[in-house]
Amino acid sequence: MKHLFLLAARSAWNRRLTLGLTLVAVTLSVTMLLGVERIRHDARAGFAHSVSGTDLVVGARTSPVQLMLYAVFRIGEATNNMRWQSYLDIEAHPDVAWAVPLSLGDSHRGFPVLGTTPGYFERFRHGDDRALTFAAGIPFKGVFDAVLGAEVAAQLGYRVGDRIVLSHGLGGGAEHKDKPFVVAGILAPTGTPVDRSVHVALAAIEAIHLDWQGGAQLPGFSIPAEFVGKFDLQPKEITAVLVGLKSRAAVFRMQRYVGGYRDEALLAVLPGVALSQLWQVLGTVEQALLAVSAMVVVVGLAGLVAVVLAGLNERRRELAILRSVGARPGDVFVLLTLEGLFVTLLGNVLGVALLALLAAALGPLVQARYGIEVVPRLVSAAELRLLAATVAVGLVASLVPGWRAYKLSLADGLTPRL
Repeated sequence: MKHLFLLAARSAWNRRLTLGLTLVAVTLSVTMLLGVERIRHDARAGFAHSVSGTDLVVGARTSPVQLMLYAVFRIGEATNNMRWQSYLDIEAHPDVAWAVPLSLGDSHRGFPVLGTTPGYFERFRHGDDRALTFAAGIPFKGVFDAVLGAEVAAQLGYRVGDRIVLSHGLGGGAEHKDKPFVVAGILAPTGTPVDRSVHVALAAIEAIHLDWQGGAQLPGFSIPAEFVGKFDLQPKEITAVLVGLKSRAAVFRMQRYVGGYRDEALLAVLPGVALSQLWQVLGTVEQALLAVSAMVVVVGLAGLVAVVLAGLNERRRELAILRSVGARPGDVFVLLTLEGLFVTLLGNVLGVALLALLAAALGPLVQARYGIEVVPRLVSAAELRLLAATVAVGLVASLVPGWRAYKLSLADGLTPRL
């Protein structure tokens, strides 16, 4: 058997150009398959860490998934707001270490506007407990200061000191032109919905709506920006609250307190649980991506079979000579099968190596732009199963040319064709 391995290796080397092109296809196919599997796993982990360090998200009673959609991902609108007094009661609870209010409902050129407090920039965490950092500028201080997410600034070309105007509602309604904002800071990329948000003070949300009622500006009535400080800008309602507890052991006790709050119907959800439920909705998409990658591998192995079969007709005399010097039909079968298996195994090894190189080179970019932490690491158990399946399919595919060579007769190989 040892001599067959050596013979197969030398035969493959002799046809290295043809098999090399097939090897490249198999390598790229394996890299894509493992890459999709790894990104699928890392994307799920990143999705689950879109908000970290927050024990509960509190809002008006609705479904947990819907609360996470508008409070964390800024998708959709809240069915109801919660009262400011409810926020104060939650913040004053003995189990609560900190609470950050959120107010949504306005937009700027298609990007959601988030009203909050300076504590948001200190308490909000994403990924593996990463804090928000500023690429330029500082947090908002004045009423009409704004802090932009990285994607907002990049797409719209804003810099610190630029003036922007907010629009009423999420659909780009009437603009609050009489009360422009100044860009005070720009956040570093996080790969989360923070990048697509415009952050302003809660007082600013109240200020731009002082002369509005029922979703429209009061006719013939306007309060200039320089006079808004004379009014009470404390909000009466907010959209949601991010809550951090003094002890994780108190999370269910606090959840029951919020659920049984008497003054209004509220809901407190654990971000990790709600995000897992939300990810299940996307499960079909990730399985479809994995299926497409598997088909790419099958196509690559089909190319391997086609190349070996195409060269088989030219190798008839070579195989016949092997038979004439004592090689048995089974030896010829094993020889052709081993050649295909060699290419498959080497394609798997090179695919893993190429994936590691890509992870090292592109990992920081993917982390900054998409919030997916991709780093070089050892092959996981799930990836090993995929590699084993690839080798198994490659072995089965290699049996086709092996069986074809087995069927060639000695006389057919030695008889010249006219």
